[in-house]
Amino acid sequence: MRQPLCDWRGWQWVLLCCFCVGMSSRLVTRSSRPNIVLLMADDLGVGDLCCYGNNTVSTPNIDLLASEGVRLTQHLAAASMCTPSRAAFLTGRYPIRAGMASSSDVNRDFPWLAGSGGLPANETTFAELLQRRGYRTGLIGTVPELCVCGSKASPVGTQGKWHLGLSCASRNDHCYHPLNHGFDYFYGMPFGLLGDCQASKAPELHRWLRMKLWLSTAALGLLPLLLLVPRLAGWFPVPWGLIVLFAVLAMLFFLCWFSSYGFVRRWNCILMRNHEIVQQPMREDKVSSLLVKEALGFIERYKRGPFLLFFAFLHVRSPLITRKKFVGHSKYGLYGDNVEEMDWMVGKILQALDQERLANHTLVYFTSDNGGCLEVQDGAARLGGWNSVYKGGRGMGGWEGGIRVPGIFRWPAVLEAGKVIHGATSLMDIFPTLAYIGGAMLPQDRVIDGRNLMPLLEGRAAHSDHEFLFHYCGVHLHAVRWHQRDCATAWKAHFVTPRLSPEGAGACYRSGLCACSGAVTHHDPPLLFDISRDPAEAQELNPDNHPAFDSVMKKIGAAVRQHRKTLTPVPQQLSAFNALWKPWLQPCCGTFPFCGCDREDDILLAAP
Repeated sequence: MRQPLCDWRGWQWVLLCCFCVGMSSRLVTRSSRPNIVLLMADDLGVGDLCCYGNNTVSTPNIDLLASEGVRLTQHLAAASMCTPSRAAFLTGRYPIRAGMASSSDVNRDFPWLAGSGGLPANETTFAELLQRRGYRTGLIGTVPELCVCGSKASPVGTQGKWHLGLSCASRNDHCYHPLNHGFDYFYGMPFGLLGDCQASKAPELHRWLRMKLWLSTAALGLLPLLLLVPRLAGWFPVPWGLIVLFAVLAMLFFLCWFSSYGFVRRWNCILMRNHEIVQQPMREDKVSSLLVKEALGFIERYKRGPFLLFFAFLHVRSPLITRKKFVGHSKYGLYGDNVEEMDWMVGKILQALDQERLANHTLVYFTSDNGGCLEVQDGAARLGGWNSVYKGGRGMGGWEGGIRVPGIFRWPAVLEAGKVIHGATSLMDIFPTLAYIGGAMLPQDRVIDGRNLMPLLEGRAAHSDHEFLFHYCGVHLHAVRWHQRDCATAWKAHFVTPRLSPEGAGACYRSGLCACSGAVTHHDPPLLFDISRDPAEAQELNPDNHPAFDSVMKKIGAAVRQHRKTLTPVPQQLSAFNALWKPWLQPCCGTFPFCGCDREDDILLAAP
């Protein structure tokens, strides 16, 4: 007798087969190792994107990425400055562990390409892990060096970068170069984009920095003279070596001061392909299109995969170099134009993935290295980003505005579209997440501060794996975040906050960048906020208005003590000596010091 079509046992087999096919498809996707595209903006405010609440700037391509993937609302940079933030992003470790956190407010980033500091060779990047697993790895963008916001008088900044050093002992050793940190291919700027890179702009190093360089030069120049007098007079013995040392240091400081007035563009604004200089100085008006062209070429070359492409945008830092076709494109002035040009670039990369039928098999991640800069202005016009409701901005160690950044993941074959996650996550989490996805083992000889995000992104975990996150400003611990395991409450304690200038302002307009030490306020007891209910950090809690204050601070204090036990002394890469310009480290094509060449093909993409 024929079985009826509606027989349940028959449908059971059909459903079981469908389930197995679906699961096998997901397992195949996971086991075959996806391509990975990492997109990092520079100084983009978390409120600058439509998918994060902005209604004045159009970002359709980034919004599409969010609608087709997972959006993180409490995604946090490990530092509010470029160099330490990107070091943590690449290594999954707090920057203080690698010596990439400064003890001085003067040298929070490298001011010269010809400095001698950088990401140490013994630090492992996610590119190295994936390279060992057979990935072809590429970095396109710029290598960050100088990261200063700017002042009303002189807008300052770099855009889209590596920002982790270049050479150690000679101009060609390139010990800190991306190709020595796991990348097979590099195209971009080893320093970053400054206002000095625009021929029409006046030299942009801060006046206060120039003044400090001059005062240091004068002091060091006076010391040899003061030591020479007693030696020649026979009052007491002074070693000639000591006199010569101070004289050499004085000369180096003098060269730094003198160079800031005329050679910055030629010495810092260069374009490289792997180890070769292709433009010096860089042609700022065409660099964005050249970078996109290189990204599309990388995808085309390695479309058979697996590949890792890290695209470090030149956008959206001052001086906001924007192609003419995008000027006036937005309702938010030049900054909005720059954001919309960046969105167009994102669209070009996504379009290339679609054309090569790689979208379903590619994890795409979009973020920013830190929050938007509040101080940078051109006259009355602001040139920085919007950090939404969050207090503070770039350079402020603990305030949310400087460290809360966009976080978007898209992997159509694995991740649910349109999902939103509110738990605390970190840029440091990318390191272990990519290791897991690429089938790589995490280093066992060091502390890894990041956490694998895949259980959270896939819905296999309900909460972030971070219980505590430590917010540094240089080497100084400014704030600590605690997510209670037994409830949804997230606390944040500020031990130190910057003094804003002028007093009562929302930023450090007079200095151009808030301090980590010195011009700060130490809080005893600490400022405490319930971030889960008060993300704007507007309602300060204390023992009088909150019964849990003492118990929360006791728990956070214990976590700080435990965290500090895991720190070990390491060489400081951002020391005053490493930050000095050194002529023997200066990359140069042509005749030094008048370096100059242009070996780049002028093949550009057409903008809409």
